[in-house]
Amino acid sequence: MNRRNFLAVFVAFLCWQLSFSQVDDVKRIVKQLCSPEFHGRGYVNGGDSIAAEFIAREFQTIGLKPVGKSYFQAFHFPVNSFPKNAQFTLVKKDGSTEELEVGRTIIAKENSPSYRGTLHYRAVPIHLLFQKDSLQAIIQTAMQGKTYNAIALDFRTTAADTLKLIRGAEEQFATYVPVILLTDKKFTWSVASTATNFPILELQATKADGSPIRVELDAVLKQHHARNVVGFLPAKKKTKKTIVFTAHYDHLGRLGQNTYFPGANDNASGTAMLIALARYFKSNPIDYNIEFIAFAGEEIGLLGSKHYVEQPLLPLKNIRFLVNLDIFGSGEDGITVVNGAIFQNYFDLLTSINDQQQLLKQIKARGYAANSDHYWFTEKGVPSFFIYTMGPNKNYHDIDDTYENLSFAEVNDLQTLLVNFVKQLDSVIGK
Repeated sequence: MNRRNFLAVFVAFLCWQLSFSQVDDVKRIVKQLCSPEFHGRGYVNGGDSIAAEFIAREFQTIGLKPVGKSYFQAFHFPVNSFPKNAQFTLVKKDGSTEELEVGRTIIAKENSPSYRGTLHYRAVPIHLLFQKDSLQAIIQTAMQGKTYNAIALDFRTTAADTLKLIRGAEEQFATYVPVILLTDKKFTWSVASTATNFPILELQATKADGSPIRVELDAVLKQHHARNVVGFLPAKKKTKKTIVFTAHYDHLGRLGQNTYFPGANDNASGTAMLIALARYFKSNPIDYNIEFIAFAGEEIGLLGSKHYVEQPLLPLKNIRFLVNLDIFGSGEDGITVVNGAIFQNYFDLLTSINDQQQLLKQIKARGYAANSDHYWFTEKGVPSFFIYTMGPNKNYHDIDDTYENLSFAEVNDLQTLLVNFVKQLDSVIGK
């Protein structure tokens, strides 16, 4: 082998090794953030605080500077949490019992309060929801608790236009009695800042045989203290011009001590890419400062980014562009860019890079949407994208959004696209 061929082989091997190392590091971070020790990065067992400390250590190891005295920006908000028991048991007519699996066959809605007792429920036909007198009589009987003490609603075959009319009905009923929603769909969960008077349970219809349900549910509505994690990378030469990368690291946490929501795609994956980009740009500085922000409180209403915009650590006017990374675990079907239809020049740059280098299958543009942490920055006039991947992984806000269910198929191409986009921003800034 001559020297020229040897050099070509060596360069190819080095590129492969760097790519492998990059994917491997992203996988390491996602796996750690999704581990049981992080408790779903939510509001039980200090899960989000454990994640914040981990991210700060990663920033420090990379060599990012804190903005101010530490990497943290603290804020607080109310949250309904489930720190202890979340057990649900069918009590059969023959006296036998069956434990229901939380997250698979039953789930308590995120705004449910504590409840101890056995639910004897009556199924309420949907048409009675429009008959005030009949419905009132059913609720009053349930409140007395003599023949039944809960009501069950079955929306499975209800037409879409009817569902719009009765949207939120379960929360109104939960003012007076426990409510059970029968479903044949996979459960999704969220986070609430308030609680109803009585619990709202979702039950797989295959388990709705009329058997009473014994409930042991502990909920705590509390004031929660959270922290954004912020790292700063100066430009090669002193400047005020700044690029910002953001990703939310929080997720849903635990529903009791036995069930947690790992949040791999949403959004350990985006957090891992944030850290990977920080590592890359530390070794390859550019002519812009780069700020890396891992937000808390996204799942409860974009609260971490809202707090930052209201109390920015760096002037918002210095931000030339912001890229928010949320749901970054696949990419086989390309990416969608929220605000892509608004900031057309920036979107054209992104697509031209992708076309030239043949990186991703497609890049789709969406318009304005308040669906992730870019929103508050856009509202303040900061040009921003929210990018998410498209692919076969459809697990969202459920117990199957795990590390093992991510493909990591486009980690290298995604980073290449974002790196080149940032390096070429000068070509469109100011147009």
